[in-house]
This record gives sequence, structure tokens and C-alpha cells, in this order.
Amino acid sequence: METLALSTESRVIAGAVLLTIVTIEVGGWFMTRIASGGVPMTDFQRSFARAGHGHAGVLVLLSLIGLLYADATGLTGALLWTARLGVPVAAILMSGGFFAASAGRGATAPNRFVWMLWIGALSLAAGVLSLGLGLLTA
Repeated sequence: METLALSTESRVIAGAVLLTIVTIEVGGWFMTRIASGGVPMTDFQRSFARAGHGHAGVLVLLSLIGLLYADATGLTGALLWTARLGVPVAAILMSGGFFAASAGRGATAPNRFVWMLWIGALSLAAGVLSLGLGLLTA
């Protein structure tokens, strides 16, 4: 059976990304408190909390999968680093953006931290585009 060989850089990033799963678990516990009414929130805040938690889980998994492929692209330099880091950075910015943009007692609309969502979306797009194009042209 052939073994998968990750570059040192991708292995270190994957290790760091795996450690973030503990924060997603804590977020799951917090979501149970929200769902049971233990944390007073507006409907807007509850929906942003769900979105933040969901994006964190999905994007962390996509990050790990992307790292497996990044080293197979043949990309170098900034494009390789974009392929490696675009999705993990998006996971941080987008999930954090949902929580930060809905912070505050009684919030019913996003606050000034909504910019984190849009920068995260750009990071996600850059990461998956460089990864996908790198794989198609390898």
C-alpha cells in the first residue's frame, strides 16, 4: 500500500488545523446551551451562531482535504501558499465573523465586524481557485 507523503509545511498546517477542532467542540456545547434557552439571544444572533458553528466545521474539514491536494498541484511560491492557507484562513475569518458580527446584547443586525465574513469569503475563493486550477494544470 502506498503511503501519502505530505510536505513538512502541509503537515504542520494540518496539525494546527486539527487542534482547532477542540474549539468547534466547545462551540457545539455552546450551541446546546443556546438551543435549550440557556443563553438569551435574538433570532438573528441564533441564526448567526448556527452559521458560525456550521462554517467552522465544514471549512476545517475542507482545509484538511485541501492540504492533501495542495502538494499534488505542482504550484510554487505564493500560489502554493494560497492553495494551502486560503481555506484554513477562511475558516477562521468566516466562523469568527459570524460570531463577532452578531455580538452585543439584543443585536438584530450585523455590526461592523461583518467585514470578517467578506474577507473570509475572498480567502476561501482564492484558496479553492488556486487549488482547483493547480490540480487541473498539474
